Amino acid sequence: MDVWALVMFAVLMVLLLLGYPVALTLGAVAAVFGIIGLGIDFFDLLPLRIWGVMTNFTLLAVPLFVFMGVILEKSGLAEELLETMAQLFGRVRGGLAISIVAVGGLLAAATGVVGATVVTMGILALPSLLKHRYAPELACGTIAASGTLGQLIPPSIILILLGDVVGVPVGRLFIGAVTPGVLLIGLFIAFILIYSALNPDKAPPAQLDSTHATPLGRRVVSSLLPPLLLVVAVLGSIFFGIASPTESAAVGALGAMLLAAGHRKLTLSNLNAAMRVTTRLTSMVFLILIGATAFGLVFRGLGGDNLVQELMTGLPGGQWGFLIVSMLVIFVLGFFLDFIEICFIVVPILAPIAVLMGIDPLWFAVLIAVNLQASFLTPPFGFSLFYLKAAAPDSITISHIYRGAVPFIGIQLFALVLLMLFPALVLWLPNLMDRIQGFL
Repeated sequence: MDVWALVMFAVLMVLLLLGYPVALTLGAVAAVFGIIGLGIDFFDLLPLRIWGVMTNFTLLAVPLFVFMGVILEKSGLAEELLETMAQLFGRVRGGLAISIVAVGGLLAAATGVVGATVVTMGILALPSLLKHRYAPELACGTIAASGTLGQLIPPSIILILLGDVVGVPVGRLFIGAVTPGVLLIGLFIAFILIYSALNPDKAPPAQLDSTHATPLGRRVVSSLLPPLLLVVAVLGSIFFGIASPTESAAVGALGAMLLAAGHRKLTLSNLNAAMRVTTRLTSMVFLILIGATAFGLVFRGLGGDNLVQELMTGLPGGQWGFLIVSMLVIFVLGFFLDFIEICFIVVPILAPIAVLMGIDPLWFAVLIAVNLQASFLTPPFGFSLFYLKAAAPDSITISHIYRGAVPFIGIQLFALVLLMLFPALVLWLPNLMDRIQGFL
């Protein structure tokens, strides 16, 4: 039976790498191996599992946060933020790149949609960076990496999915991801400053139009205040226990519509487009989740979870051996698989073992989120790289984008190592919020 479980997993990986649809492949592989190894009666349990997925109140936050992000992307918020940040930092060496990181962090906290952020900044900011004689590699790497911040900084879709899979309250997971997100922003900015100092000709100060200098304070307030208020309303209500993540997602969706209305972008065409994108993305997530539920049911029925548990707990080094191998496996798979596939196929196998070995599930989930964030930058299937290439001018080649992403992948791995060595970076804020709310 254990051998069948291993063969089942190997067949799934091969079919996914060949490009077959994820949800259908998961279901088909589960059906074939389930019938061979367990008999068709074993699937009597499947409808109950699927019903549990479809009635999960926490997962309702997924379409609401996706809708919020798409509406904000269509409201023109990114363009205003980029213009304002460029006025603030542009005259510093490397300042335009720093402004992109700052905007990426703000958009991550306001939208959480990686693709929209990368494409928007690629269209708006990349031509300006090239015009001001920034090295194409630095410009491309900064935009691609800044866009991936939406994977980690709440409200992140992957954090909601990880919270459900690992069994951690999504609100605590959001709180735990704040410090790692700020850490990554700081590391990105530090790298840009060091790179600019060592290569002054590749990140020169920008000679910006002075016509915006007088009303700069007003521009900062008008462009920063609305999204910050939205972020505070959404995340603050979760952090202080006022609302559940799903309830705060509804508040965020309403707030995004009000912001779009304030920018006169709440049109029927934009609403229609946002609802179509939301429906498509949500359907994809839930179809994969249903397929993964069937796959996980058969994998456990064949004894695969016990086999993996024996292998992982038998590694030298105890907890550290398990953590290093787990992170390495997820990082390598990120070169070839989408983060949703890894979340639904690999994480459910590793999470129970982590709990069994005494590893804090909140810390483990955040480590996975940081690791999966790097998968957006790792070739050949780094989605941020593809998004940027689609939005970049013809002068930008895929080699520019790949070379630009390499240092930022290194930075993310360095951040992952720091978080592994110092768990308090993840846990201090959730523990503080627990004390504030009187839970401890």
